[in-house]
Amino acid sequence: MRKACLQEVHRLAGVDERVVFIGSDLGFGTLDEMRKDYPKRFFMEGISEANILGMAAGMALDGWMPYVNTIAPFITRRAYEQVIVDLCMHNVPVRLIGNGGGVVYAPLGPTHQAIEDLAVMRAAPNMTVVAVADADEMRRLMPLTLNESGPIYIRLAKGYDPIVTDDSQPFIIGRGLPFQKGKDLLLVTTGIGLRLARESMAALEAKGLSVGLLHMPTIKPFDSEMLLEMASQVKAVISVEEHSVIGGLGSAVAEVLAEACLDKPLRFKRLGLPDCFADSYGSQLSLMAGYGLSADGIVEAAKGLLEI
Repeated sequence: MRKACLQEVHRLAGVDERVVFIGSDLGFGTLDEMRKDYPKRFFMEGISEANILGMAAGMALDGWMPYVNTIAPFITRRAYEQVIVDLCMHNVPVRLIGNGGGVVYAPLGPTHQAIEDLAVMRAAPNMTVVAVADADEMRRLMPLTLNESGPIYIRLAKGYDPIVTDDSQPFIIGRGLPFQKGKDLLLVTTGIGLRLARESMAALEAKGLSVGLLHMPTIKPFDSEMLLEMASQVKAVISVEEHSVIGGLGSAVAEVLAEACLDKPLRFKRLGLPDCFADSYGSQLSLMAGYGLSADGIVEAAKGLLEI
């Protein structure tokens, strides 16, 4: 996914002279081809994310389209004041590409795990927040970022995630993607949560459940209309995300359902990372599984929610 995203930045630089790339102390060789093709539009700065966002905001105000790339916590935690004051208050078209959203960097510990990035970015006025499921979906997203107004936060998973999307539905920023309708349970996902949900579908349907699946690659603006349409057809809803249960997809779903004042009871559960810092080390998948964020975890959550 990261490789696809950066390749798209390079490709977009070839079709739009406004596009510039700004990296923060990334590995040697990152986007080397763009560095050679467009040396005056390629910047590799040091570990100075706050300054980089100020630099990007200034360039955007001067007509450029900066794509800023570094590790997700360094954009969303370290430089949050600059995100708010320099980018959001001026509503400038800067694209923030956050490597390793969620617990991709699990081996490096909680300092490098972005478990609250969707929440803090979602709370920033004017910010669009996107978390796609795989590299193909990333390739469908990136061309759209050229013409969107205001700042965008693009969360990256790790590389080589399985492809679980297809191009049968057009990608539109702010639009949910319905994969399947159901009568008993609706799974709502974002990012790699889509893969986990799809892996759980067979086991859920083997238990006689009619399961719907709605993918929300855009967390903000949120497609409330699509969610309510699909939620109105089921008895229970489970949100699935590689993120804290506070403030991300699950919170967005809960807010929409609560404010809709539905005329029938609807059971709901947020499935994500608990409100704590990880107290163990391991791989991304082992850490997620330890918190029940897996296909088996979704099945168990569904059984508990529907009391089957």
